[in-house]
Amino acid sequence: GCFEVVDILSTSIIDCDGANTVLANSGLNEALNEYLKKMSSHSLNEPVLIIMADIPLVSIKNIKDITARISDVVIAPGRMGGTNAIFIRDPSRFHVDYYGASFLKHRDIARNNGLVVDVFDSFNLSTDIDEVADIAEVLLHGTGRAAGCLKKLGFVLAENGGRVGVKRM
Repeated sequence: GCFEVVDILSTSIIDCDGANTVLANSGLNEALNEYLKKMSSHSLNEPVLIIMADIPLVSIKNIKDITARISDVVIAPGRMGGTNAIFIRDPSRFHVDYYGASFLKHRDIARNNGLVVDVFDSFNLSTDIDEVADIAEVLLHGTGRAAGCLKKLGFVLAENGGRVGVKRM
């Protein structure tokens, strides 16, 4: 794999092969910043990759590519200016601030801390599931579990007002 340790921050226990569940009862920013602080307190201060849970097209290649960048902070923006994934080489020098235009906030946090920022342009990482219409993107482009799950649940592509949409059979 790309990382020796995979941690999933969640409000409930998740059974996921090869990953540790880290219970977090606070909000997104608080939980992630506490995690970054914990990671930076380790003697190795290892890099951290944060990927939001609603990014169904992410691939191993995407993870390898974003973590291969040499910049201090690498941000994969969402389509509306959010942050869908962020690679932080030194978590002791960064904190997150999600919600709203978080891409701009994360870029500025990095720059204000003297860190070099790189934008990772990736269709797969920019595609998140915020609206019903986003499901069509998973069915159009997905080849993994998310697309398979949607198909099992009866979702199919359908014409919707001159665009590709979804319907449930």
